[in-house]
Amino acid sequence: MECLAEDLAFPEGPVVMADGSVIVVELLGGRVTRCWNGRTETVCETGGGPNGAAIGPDGALWICNNGGLLPGTERGPGRIERIDLATGRFERVYDSCDGVHLCGPNDLVFDDAGQLWFTDNGSDHEHHRMIGGLFAARADGSQITAINRRAISYNGIGLSPDQSHVYVADTSQARLYRYDNCVEAQQPHYIATGIGPSGFDSLAVTHGGNICIANVFGGGITTVTPDGQVSVLPIPEEYYVTNIAFGGEDMRDAYITLSGSGKLVRMRWEEPGLRLAFNG
Repeated sequence: MECLAEDLAFPEGPVVMADGSVIVVELLGGRVTRCWNGRTETVCETGGGPNGAAIGPDGALWICNNGGLLPGTERGPGRIERIDLATGRFERVYDSCDGVHLCGPNDLVFDDAGQLWFTDNGSDHEHHRMIGGLFAARADGSQITAINRRAISYNGIGLSPDQSHVYVADTSQARLYRYDNCVEAQQPHYIATGIGPSGFDSLAVTHGGNICIANVFGGGITTVTPDGQVSVLPIPEEYYVTNIAFGGEDMRDAYITLSGSGKLVRMRWEEPGLRLAFNG
């Protein structure tokens, strides 16, 4: 495992760029950072709590901003933001759906048609918890749809290789669910539960269709096959393993955020990852 950057303020949302750099968000720093094998540079200061990130069909970087602080804690209203990587300027694209404020947007992915899918993790308050859900939205800012508003703590999200399914990981339940790729309200299909003490965070899908999920509490990467078979690659002495993203010429470089220790690392994976619909 090779360390590419350290001393980051809870890094998340790695985006592998064509120029060899990796863009991450620093959730506790309220900023977006580009990493170049030991060197880092600030892309922009977003404030709040930037979390998941992805390149959109317009070539911009899109992020989920949960409003501040860690998932599972009380925080302000969240939003979906768009960042111009050439200038560092950012704008708010969505902060509500059907008149209801987004609570804690967490992770996002674009399909081939340019449709944005994102999760909302919800937030904890002193005497209650605000639940989140799964949403779909157009990249031009014209429409947002609630697919499911009754999720406990949705986090990671990804698409199957044929894009017929949307996968979501629930942190508190350590469960993986599947939705159909259609923009309408629907109930999830259960796939699998994590092994032992675990909590599911962000995920990435392999070329062969397996779902690799960062195990935020158990320390490692959980791999789930589409039919629900589960295996775990432990990462010793790491508590907050939060994200995995694939890159490299053969797509077998796995970029993993070790948020508790503030590191972005790279390791070779046993199978190639799935190329995302859009790249930087």
